[in-house]
Amino acid sequence: MVAITINRYILIAHHSLYDRVYRRHYIILMIAVVWLFSFGMMVPPLVGVWGRLGLDPPTFSCTILKKEGSSPKKFLFLFGFLLPMVAIIGCYSAIYYKVRQSRRNLVAHSNKGGSSSFSVQVTRKEDLRLTRMMLTIFLCFLLSFLPLMIVNVADDDVRVPSLHVLASVLAWASAVVNPFVYAVTNRQYRSAYRKLFCCLRSKPGRSSNSHSKSNSSRTFVTEFQYHASTGQVTSPVLANPSPDA
Repeated sequence: MVAITINRYILIAHHSLYDRVYRRHYIILMIAVVWLFSFGMMVPPLVGVWGRLGLDPPTFSCTILKKEGSSPKKFLFLFGFLLPMVAIIGCYSAIYYKVRQSRRNLVAHSNKGGSSSFSVQVTRKEDLRLTRMMLTIFLCFLLSFLPLMIVNVADDDVRVPSLHVLASVLAWASAVVNPFVYAVTNRQYRSAYRKLFCCLRSKPGRSSNSHSKSNSSRTFVTEFQYHASTGQVTSPVLANPSPDA
């Protein structure tokens, strides 16, 4: 999630660097680092240096157990929750600020040319959609992982096993929730799902930029393409406003 968030930030805030940073060999390296880092954190309990892996009968789970009264469980949950949370908040806040600022410049420029107030209404609508999407993603992240972190820190001795089981289920559910979140909040994802499951062709005019290397990976946030050279955002909605936008 952090890697995807950083990807979105670079695409919006530093668009000129995107194609240079996200080349095939760099992407492979990033994926490898993510997996190595994630599994690397589990090496100490795996080899028994700091805690150990084993069955925890009260919660019916194979998890990190204490060894000689010590366990990295609290550290891992705090590190694995707080760091992603800070990164997600920082990147999405920067994305929202950049898109909003650039789109305001675009609307102001359009108004000078005698544009109607319809563009302003569309801008506000898109601002709300962007805010809802970012808020939904972040809230799902909190609801999925915050209970698990709180339970493991506050109830380290597993006095209430049912809370640990419920918190673990919520954390595992995050892998199921995210695709639905993106499908609901993103037009491009909905179109891709329709083509995948229903074998339907996308409507004309909705995929005019689909052959672009960068556009193929963009989410709703990136429908507003930031041009570093002009400091503006070009939006298909604002460029060709329509009642169903």
